[in-house]
Amino acid sequence: MTAEADRRTRFEALFAECHPPVRAYALRRAPFDVAQDVVAETFLVAWRRLDDVPRSEPLPWLYRVARGVLANARRSAARADALVARAGAAEPPPASCDPGERLGDAEVVRSALAALSEADREVIMLVAWEGLDAVAAARAAGCSRATFAVRLHRARRRLAAALAHERDPVPDLEPVES
Repeated sequence: MTAEADRRTRFEALFAECHPPVRAYALRRAPFDVAQDVVAETFLVAWRRLDDVPRSEPLPWLYRVARGVLANARRSAARADALVARAGAAEPPPASCDPGERLGDAEVVRSALAALSEADREVIMLVAWEGLDAVAAARAAGCSRATFAVRLHRARRRLAAALAHERDPVPDLEPVES
């Protein structure tokens, strides 16, 4: 078997194993059409840099690449939105949700996650949604395990506060008796 055939076989195995979780990762972070582009770009990078992809645990490496591709897509979309706004063709913002409306649990969690910073969302999603352990998640985030553990602890604390706010945005005030 030639070196090129070995390379193709390795990539095909990598793609077969890792495409579903990378696709799920992208879909949880971006709209469908953007997520499809992110997955394609991620595997293009993997093909080009196949020698850099770890053989034992390729998924954290792929998540890190996908995270970078997503960041590039967001920056590109922000530049496009700014251009549209400067051209005077900006759409009006969507109507806000009626405060009296009860949200389902999934919507409450999504809303609380949206209230977090991108960095907080990422550490929580790597562990909770992608199912990575602390070592693999730290590799995907590009930091040490200890740093990741601190980031995760702080992000969980902020998520808990955001969830409490989403469930009860205006605390009941008891009348003060004089």
